[in-house]
Amino acid sequence: MIKLSDWMFKIFNGWLVLLAIVVFILFMIFVLPDQAQKADEYAKGNGSPDTSFFYTPERLFELAEVYGEEGRQAYVRARFTFDLVFPLAYVFFLASTISWLLKNSLAAENPWRRLNLAPIIGGLFDLLENTSTSLVMAGYPERRLWAAQIAPVLTLLKWVFVYGSFVILFVFLGVWIFKKFKRGS
Repeated sequence: MIKLSDWMFKIFNGWLVLLAIVVFILFMIFVLPDQAQKADEYAKGNGSPDTSFFYTPERLFELAEVYGEEGRQAYVRARFTFDLVFPLAYVFFLASTISWLLKNSLAAENPWRRLNLAPIIGGLFDLLENTSTSLVMAGYPERRLWAAQIAPVLTLLKWVFVYGSFVILFVFLGVWIFKKFKRGS
């Protein structure tokens, strides 16, 4: 993980960060709303497990019932199309931006620079969550209890690391701005 962190400091320059920001914004404007609408149609207003902060295995089975056969198939398809691309988009944005900010805010030997790994960990939990919820949806009405039990834990961990990454981003954006103004005065 340390090698990955160091590699990110080497490759994420200002232009790559700018590209990541543009990709993320375009994804949020043009792709996410359509996917959210489709998911809401199948969920019949009941939400989706991957947008919840926490849910129970029983709630996941209830959602599988509400989605119906066609909805469950669409859910699984979306997890292995859209939901493979979306984590790449937000991980690229968060990892590049955080790495650039940390590189420009902290000394190279500072252990806090490893915070650039948080988005990577969040993205991994997202992919594991997608797999576990898809196993529940694909197998329903069979109750794959082990997948339903691990899915909420993975969802919670995903959100802790993704939201945590945004906190890291904004904190170190503030640090970078402060240092920039301090040098200017």
